[in-house]
Amino acid sequence: MVRTARMLALALVLTAFGSATVVYLRWLYREQRYNHLIEEVSARYDVDKFLVKAVIRRESGFDPFSYGSHGEIGLMQVREGAGLDWARATSRKDFARDSLWDARVNIEAGTWYLARALRHWQNMDDPIPFALAEYNAGSGNVQRWLPAGQATTAKQFLEAITYPNVRRYIETIADYYEAYQAAGRL
Repeated sequence: MVRTARMLALALVLTAFGSATVVYLRWLYREQRYNHLIEEVSARYDVDKFLVKAVIRRESGFDPFSYGSHGEIGLMQVREGAGLDWARATSRKDFARDSLWDARVNIEAGTWYLARALRHWQNMDDPIPFALAEYNAGSGNVQRWLPAGQATTAKQFLEAITYPNVRRYIETIADYYEAYQAAGRL
């Protein structure tokens, strides 16, 4: 009886270890699956590849079929309006809302939108928090959160954000971004 119990316990431990290994490898593959697209598209739009990957991780957890509560679609959670802006700016005639389910289109549209926000805030001491807030909450909200106008520092800006979920969004992406940079690879 004791021998059977030990064998059963060993089988359970091995099964748990095997399952954990499969889950880990699946996550690792899922996170690295889009690296080639991230590198290609981020270079095209002159956005740090680690920042793009951090946004994807926060927005969708690398799930290309992610759908947000406000109609955000795919890896970078792009809304139809942002996709249309991207299509017009890049002279894409074949854009439709469902195009955002395609990983390449989604990463291109989201990275373009992020690049546009980064360029808009490039004169700030650190444009990333401002651009991420715009990506998440829109430019109108960002304008409201500038207590000293264009002289607002990133620290002042983060403190002025009235939506705690936007502040957490920025902080989470900043943490992911720093981790990817520290690793030195996607």
